[in-house]
Order: sequence, then C-alpha cells, then structure tokens
Amino acid sequence: MAGVFQAFYAVPDYQREYVWKTEQVEQLLSDVLGEMPLRPQDGPPAEYFIGSIVVCLNDSGVLDLIDGQQRMTTLFVILCAIRDRLLALKDTVETPINAQLSSQSMDDWGQSRHRYRLDLQYADAQGVLAKLVGREQINGKFTTRSAENIVNAHLTASQFLVREFGNDAGRVRAFYAYLINRVKLIRIKTDGVAKALKIFETVNDRGLSLDSMDLLKNLLFVRAKQTEFSNLKSVWDELQKELRRSGEKPLRFLRYFILSRYAAEQLREDAIYEWLKKNEEKVGFGKDPIAFAKELVNAARAYTRFLAGRGEDDQARPALESMRILGGSAAKQHLILLMAASHLPTALFDRLAREIENLFFTYVITREPTRDFERDFARWAPEVKAVKTAEDLDALIEKRFRLARAALSTRFSDAFGRLGARDLQAYRLRYLLAKLAQAVEVNAFGETEGTRWLKRYAEGSAYEIEHIFPVTASAACIAQFGDDSGAWTQRLGNLVLVEQGINSALGNQPFSSKRPVYAQSQLLLTRSITDRPKVGVNTKINAAVSKLDHFAVWTPAEVEMRQAQLADLAKVVWDVPTPSATPSPVPPGSMQPSPTTQLASN
Repeated sequence: MAGVFQAFYAVPDYQREYVWKTEQVEQLLSDVLGEMPLRPQDGPPAEYFIGSIVVCLNDSGVLDLIDGQQRMTTLFVILCAIRDRLLALKDTVETPINAQLSSQSMDDWGQSRHRYRLDLQYADAQGVLAKLVGREQINGKFTTRSAENIVNAHLTASQFLVREFGNDAGRVRAFYAYLINRVKLIRIKTDGVAKALKIFETVNDRGLSLDSMDLLKNLLFVRAKQTEFSNLKSVWDELQKELRRSGEKPLRFLRYFILSRYAAEQLREDAIYEWLKKNEEKVGFGKDPIAFAKELVNAARAYTRFLAGRGEDDQARPALESMRILGGSAAKQHLILLMAASHLPTALFDRLAREIENLFFTYVITREPTRDFERDFARWAPEVKAVKTAEDLDALIEKRFRLARAALSTRFSDAFGRLGARDLQAYRLRYLLAKLAQAVEVNAFGETEGTRWLKRYAEGSAYEIEHIFPVTASAACIAQFGDDSGAWTQRLGNLVLVEQGINSALGNQPFSSKRPVYAQSQLLLTRSITDRPKVGVNTKINAAVSKLDHFAVWTPAEVEMRQAQLADLAKVVWDVPTPSATPSPVPPGSMQPSPTTQLASN
C-alpha cells in the first residue's frame, strides 16, 4: 500500500460525508492485526487485501476519490495516530509517515507548494483531517457528523495502539510496516468522472459495500452532467438532513416512496437499487436527476410531517396523531397510503386518514400478517393517487376500506371478545382504551379542543390503566369477585382508563369501595361503570352511554359483560361493518360519515 500514499487525493465536495464509527475503525485495525505475524521467525508476512478505490485525475493533477473515501480517510487517520503514538513514546527510528501524510508538489510552471496527501473538500469535514495531519490542537464541539467521526476515528486508533502494543515502540512500528508493506489496496484509475462513477456502480451494483441509498446517489450523479454536481449534492444533502430530522431509516423511506408511487406491490430493501435501474424510464431520474432528487426531498418532508402527526400544511391533524400513537416506533405501513394521498385537499386527506387508521387498527386486532396488509396498501396506492374528487374518494373507501373491514368483522368481534392486556403492546393497549374513552367524550360533548386530540388520553401521566379487579388482590377483593385464579385480571373488560389521582386512591380495594371513586372521574366511560350519567332529556351524553351498563357488583360475569359491550362500542368507533351487511354507498359528494362514526374516529 506504500505506493498508494505517494499520490495526492481529494474527496470532491459532492461526495457523502465521513460516516465510519468506532466499530468500523476497530474492525479494520483488528483485521489488519489479525493477519500480522507475531514474530519474525514465523516467516514472511502474508499479504492482506482490504478492498479497492476508484479515482480519476482532476484538472489540478490530483486524484479525485469516487469510491473508497471512507476507507482512505480512515487509513490517513490511522497513520496520524501511529505517528502521534511514536512521538509520544519518543521513538527515534525514522519512518516515511510524514511524507505519506503530506509533501511538496510542483505544478507545470515550476511552482512548489506543501500539500496534504488527502484533501477533504466537502464542508462537513471542517478541516479536521488537515489539523490532525498538521498536529494542530483540536478543541471545541464540532457541528457536523463528519468532523465528529474523524476525531473519534483518531481517538479509536490511538486507544487501539495503546491497548495492543503498550509502550513498545518497536511493535507499533512493526504494525505500521505491515500496514504499509503487506496490506493491499487496489487503485482503479479512470480518465474521467463519468467512467469512474460507472466503475463505482459496477463494483457496488449488488450493494455489497454500500446500501441502496448510497448507490442511488451515485446513479443520479452518473446520469447528471458534471456542471450539475454541485446542485445535485446540495439537493441530496437536503434529503439526508430531512431523514436525519425524522429519525427514520433512509431505506425504509425510499422503499415506501417507491411503493406509494409506482405500483410495486412487493419490494425488499436489498432489491431497491436493482428495481430503480430496471424502472429508470418509469421513475424518470435518468432524464432529470435533479428533479427526481427534489421529488425525494418533498416526499421526505411529507413523510416527516406524517410521522409527527402533522398534515401537508404542517398543522397537527387528529387522525394522523392517532396513527402516530397506534403505529408506535415500528409499524409505519400506513405511510405508503398517506404519501400517495399527499396531493389531496385537507378535507379529503383527513377523511382518508381516518379510514386508514380504522383499517390499520382492524388489521392489528385481527392479527393480519404485516406483509399481507402492506401488500394491500402498496396495491391500493395507485388508486389513492388517482383520487381527485369527493366522489372518487367515496368510491375508493367503499371498494377498499369498508369492504376490507367488513370481511374481517367476525374475526374482529372474536378477537375483541378474548382480548387481554398481554395481547397488545403497552402503547397499543393505551391507544385502544384512550380511543374508546375519547369516542364517548366526542359523542357526548362534540369535537372540541379538549376532546379531539387522542394524545390527551393516551400519552403523558394524566391517565393510567386501572385493573378493576386488582392484579394483587386482597382477601376482601377475592371474596367479592368469587375467583382467585388470576384469569380475569388482564381481560379488556377488567381494564379502564382513570385519572392518575383517582388511580392512586383506588389502590387494591374491593369493588364495593371502588364504585364511588369511579364516579369522580371526568371520563364518561369510566363513570358509567358506577352509574349511567344523566344530563337533561335525550341529550347527547345520554345517547353516548345508553348502551353501557353500570354494575352493582364485580364478578367474572360482569367482566365478560363489559368486554362484550366494549367490543360493540369498538365496532362503532373503528367503523367495522357486520359481515352480512354490504356497505351502503355514501351519497356522491358527501364528506361526512354518520355523526357517531365521524366523531368516534377523530
């Protein structure tokens, strides 16, 4: 590898930043050390191949690194760490390290200047590598990932040398000698950027060293004119910044972007790059790579908003917030349809979002395989994109969403009848109980600022899940309940959402002591356990709780009764039609489902 360090290199400003972390640097150092013989008598050191780099000569006579900048940057940092360690050990043996890090160069006119062997030209580097080579003091906190990662790579390499070789300068030099003389790095040199990018694509076309996002970036640069590189780099940086802001996996976003736009029903993450190459004409990135990159940025911004529960206008939307809570940190398949619906006006988008939430929850409760309903969403995405009017949306909802929920109605009722706390993740159990409580409040009081946001009920510490028959039951509790098997404590019918203060007061008391405490709750669904609230005559509140029985005692029979009532309420809240009933068409142009369904689904 000594020959590699005799040339001058630059990482162009359109390249991606330095991303290697501690584990990648440690792996490279450990791999090299693992191949290095322990003693001279073990025989001549074997050669060790660590990969290849792709370069092309630029107008300044420097080799632009098109592929391999992560590895090359790390190798230069390692050389800095070796030099610094030998200086710290006051080693007097001369080495060529300094000349391999920087040297004099002469231009065509005989002008000489001092140059670093590797010049990181992208702004994110913040000159850190040059400071390491020049042994300048590095202070302060850096504002970019590249600068932080370079400093961390130097620290990692320095700690490795101390840990493995201690104060033995000879062993440090032996490691350096093996690295320079026996470790092989193939340099592929081309005549220009276009050819270098093409070789990069060929070397990496199966994603062996890079993922599909990196390969797509390269593919866009291959299709772009060199005069467009700076603009394309700027747009790509915006995309990366947006995805970092969302905290989302770039490949998941890219996969959902494709599924939401191009009628690709199934697509694995490791197949994204091949799919894009085969569908270049359909996607259109070959004709205008910058326009396609900007489309990705706009999609990523919408994706970020939807993840946060906000609409295209960047305002919080009730149904999006509910889906954020329902999906948690992992389940995000609904984003396929939301991205496909980005073009819809707010009223239509909100209605579709409620339908997506209702179906998503139906799939969750009936344990529909994730890959099956993800395939459904991808198959329906083109139909969502084709929606222009309220009539189009009416037809789509009847054809896809209501029929899908009706087909699962029997399974939904059966699953709800048996549902227990351990059948759902904790955040989804809170979502379920909060959604039921919210629906009763909305039906009673209407949609207000106090009732429209599910997070008021599902998040924070204001409300807690209470076990009516306690998990740790006293003798008095068991005597009233009539069963000490523990089979009923986690059933849905035994669970209720209550204010934190009320939950503290309830403790492990028997039901006879809890009844008057439930009556103090502000939540109608909780108060209905004790009594049916009555406010006026034929009021919305009475209608909202008319089918919820109150209970004088609490035994397994009451748990079953309440569970069945909650199952009936759930079919209204999530608009699950009975399987025998064919959903009746919504009148053309109608924007509103029935009042109960509408309010319960917000």
